[in-house]
Amino acid sequence: MRIRIVLSPGIWSEDKTSEGSSLSERRASNTVVSDRQQGEKRAAAVAAVQAEVRSGMVVGLGTGTTARFALEELSRLIREQGLELRGVPTSNETAQLALGMGIPLTDLSNVPNVYIDGADEVDGRRNLTKGGHGAMTREKCLAVASRRLVIIADESKLVRRLAWPVPVEVLPFAEPYVLRELHRRFPGCLPAVRMRQGERFTTDSGNHVIDLGFGPARPAPGQLAAALRSIVGVVEHGLFVAMRPTVYVAGSAGVRVLG
Repeated sequence: MRIRIVLSPGIWSEDKTSEGSSLSERRASNTVVSDRQQGEKRAAAVAAVQAEVRSGMVVGLGTGTTARFALEELSRLIREQGLELRGVPTSNETAQLALGMGIPLTDLSNVPNVYIDGADEVDGRRNLTKGGHGAMTREKCLAVASRRLVIIADESKLVRRLAWPVPVEVLPFAEPYVLRELHRRFPGCLPAVRMRQGERFTTDSGNHVIDLGFGPARPAPGQLAAALRSIVGVVEHGLFVAMRPTVYVAGSAGVRVLG
């Protein structure tokens, strides 16, 4: 496995998707993930786990298909090399997977040494969009509570600027008000209540998710993050701004480390 350290990332792809398209439309366009991309995600996860995790650590466990590769590598190291660790899961789904893989769990009463997860997008300043699986609030808790934030990705996740709709977790009671406020504060925005099997998607904390899309006039990540947090009824959002994560990116040339 080749790992190359890159301190000044310079291969950020142009965003090839329409900012106004809904998250469900973008997911549909990416339903078929190539074997190559899956292999790259796995390579990034294996490289990150092997470089970042040591016996005795508390490790934040991400949610989603990319993060699952990290869980599999942690499980393998526990079985084959006697690695000792405790994991803090970011979702009920991850907790079940981890226990099934033999990874013991704890909670945030223990400070995680490192939190390893995937991302929907990573821009040139290593700002992130997360929350495609609806776990962004717990993911952000882990990101700020952990001593080190590590993101794993394939090259397709690198973009010059964030463009995906921003997942916004809201209290169900406040959802109508939050929708009005989004339209008032961001004229022309495209908020869509996330649905699953004909019903509103519900997070592990019992809240709803609004996927907030934009046209060309999208605010800068920091400005947008601050505006969303100021709306009463918003629990959290999927913009991870100025956290400066270490990013393990796998591509045809091997695994690079940005940061």
